[in-house]
Amino acid sequence: MTYYGRWTYKYEELARQGAAGVIVIHETVPAGYGWATVRNSNTIPTFDVVLADPAKQRAPLEGWVQKPVAEELFRRAGLDFAALKAQAKTKAFRPVTLKGAAMSVDVGVKAERIVSDNVIGKLPGAKRPDEVVLIGSHWDHLGRGAPDADGDGIYNGALDNAAGTAGLIELARVMAAGPRPERTVVFAAWTVEEKGLLGSEYYAQNPIYPVAKTAAGFNMDGLALNGPARDITIVGAGKSEMDEGAVRLARSMGLVVSPESNPEVGTFYRSDHFPLAKVGIPVLYMNAGQDLVNGGRAAGEAAYKAYIDDRYHQPNDEFDPNTDLSGALPELNIIRTLALEVANSSRWPEWKAGAEFKAARDRTAAERR
Repeated sequence: MTYYGRWTYKYEELARQGAAGVIVIHETVPAGYGWATVRNSNTIPTFDVVLADPAKQRAPLEGWVQKPVAEELFRRAGLDFAALKAQAKTKAFRPVTLKGAAMSVDVGVKAERIVSDNVIGKLPGAKRPDEVVLIGSHWDHLGRGAPDADGDGIYNGALDNAAGTAGLIELARVMAAGPRPERTVVFAAWTVEEKGLLGSEYYAQNPIYPVAKTAAGFNMDGLALNGPARDITIVGAGKSEMDEGAVRLARSMGLVVSPESNPEVGTFYRSDHFPLAKVGIPVLYMNAGQDLVNGGRAAGEAAYKAYIDDRYHQPNDEFDPNTDLSGALPELNIIRTLALEVANSSRWPEWKAGAEFKAARDRTAAERR
């Protein structure tokens, strides 16, 4: 999946086309998560950044429907959902009227303005403080929402993303205790990631440190909590030169760099590094490996499936004092080492030819000379 398959893009583009409403048909396999994740993420207050012209940037109605419900609705209108979906994959497709179907919506909206903060700290560069290496992780989760079967309505977000935030704080502590790097290293705890990457998107559009002078970005959305693995995965591999450094360091640690197990769900476009990439900053985002030292790939894949099915955006994503954190060390060490390599270099990492973000980076090339 590319960004154009993501629900966020569908909302944005259909609003640009003047749609009165947008209803996304949810399918578990291509989305990469079940209906419980959709329900829990959208039955609590919804956030957005303050928009200059909301009527042009958001459709009046945005919502979701489960696939079986959509199939039944199409059937009642004398239409074949599967056949129309296949047609929609071709350039010849044109919109089809859902005959006999009507929708009446009366939504009570309570709107209020709140303030939520990105929390940013910096380690000033010793020689070129105006040049920046950015390490980020999101600190928010869903808060309180619909209770589960046990009556628990607190969405803790232990893996997503207290783990990544803990990693960010630890990296800041370790790097601050070492020699001062030549470039400035910025540590960013992003807010409101769970509502559309809003904190990092806001920063990308209103940067504190110039995008042109930001050499590279790193993102941690979760860390390995299933013990040590024999491998590690680079999400969206092949897009930037940053990947090459991560592969080199992983191999020096005796790790295999495995391809993404499910690239079809578009993980690269679903976390806080993506807004940075859109404005041209070369980024690195890794996921925990699934070939576990204890249990192999079967155990790793089972653990991943259990998390997606039972914990992702659900109250069960809770802290467990028996968690084996040793699997997180390789990722943290790769980020620390590579970030310092970039920070102590005069090089500017680049996007590779064909990457969709290269044009944005190239437009600011003169500012780095």
